Amino acid sequence: MSSFYGENLKLSIFGQSHGPAIGMTLDGIPAGLSVDFDKLQSFMALRAPGQHSYSTPRKEADVPEFLSGIVDGCTCGSPIAAIIRNTNTRSGDYNNLRDCPRPGHADYTAQVKYGGFQDAAGGGHFSGRLTAPLCIAGGMCKQWLENMGIRIAAHILQIGSVSDLSFNAVKPQIYDIGLNFPVLDDTVAKLMQEEISHVWQAKDSIGGSIECAITGLPAGLGEPMFGGVENRIAQIIYGIPAVKGLWFGDGIRAPEARGSAYNDAYTIHNGQVTTLTNHNGGILGGITNGMPVVFTAAIKPTPSIGQSQQTVNLKTGEITTVEVKGRHDPCIVPRAVPVIEAAAAIAVYDMILGNSSVQKRG
Repeated sequence: MSSFYGENLKLSIFGQSHGPAIGMTLDGIPAGLSVDFDKLQSFMALRAPGQHSYSTPRKEADVPEFLSGIVDGCTCGSPIAAIIRNTNTRSGDYNNLRDCPRPGHADYTAQVKYGGFQDAAGGGHFSGRLTAPLCIAGGMCKQWLENMGIRIAAHILQIGSVSDLSFNAVKPQIYDIGLNFPVLDDTVAKLMQEEISHVWQAKDSIGGSIECAITGLPAGLGEPMFGGVENRIAQIIYGIPAVKGLWFGDGIRAPEARGSAYNDAYTIHNGQVTTLTNHNGGILGGITNGMPVVFTAAIKPTPSIGQSQQTVNLKTGEITTVEVKGRHDPCIVPRAVPVIEAAAAIAVYDMILGNSSVQKRG
């Protein structure tokens, strides 16, 4: 059941990269919630391929086609089903990969698990293409959360050696993020794009990190132990193929910190308990403390590169080389920003559906 997510809502993702269509079903959503389709399409466009010189030349409009669950612009209580038709595929680029797996991809592990019956074209259901239906579900959840005063925004924190500013963890500046190239400091956008261009010319790729902030969450959301907010967010974030690391607040710096500096001292602001700092990312004991939830995801370099790489021929057992053809992003980080937002929105909305006091705010 690895293609399902959620305890209160039930999300299912289906399809393959070069199949006729990819899609999602979203069950457990209350009736009467409005969906702004123009806003959803604008959100989908942030992830869609072929939009920029630094992304894959594969062009897909990524227009959701809703099959059920929405009537006259509102949810009707039945499961929401939507598909995106694949219109620009070149499966022939992948003919040699069933026997000669690409380093860094799931080609070999899929071969072992599925015995050669997997769809190898475009990575099949292991492809980042499957994050498009994730953005359908997440884009709607973002809208419903905004109606409750809960906002989610992410930005590129780092690409290669170039870093953006970090969020102010106590009061994230989520409205200052550029749409065309999502960074807080516009001066680093060109430097990041130049970094991507350099690796592209070298037939290589590069990774980075994405920082995400969630504001408006009340204290008390989440459960201890295995039902914590970190757990629930991490499960869906790690479903994004390129994610290889995740930390909340200043978690990556925790090993070298002292408690006197890392602890978030309490204060009262406008009659509410808050903290002076937010090193813990708004979560203590798996439960929100009313401060913004802030986390960072590490994104690996795109494994498909134009350089010759060593692999093995699974039929002959011989060591050989492979040069990856096809159309690929030299850096997936910019297009992954809305995917991180979408995943976070789904996780938060799932938790809120299990908390009636928060639902009443909407």
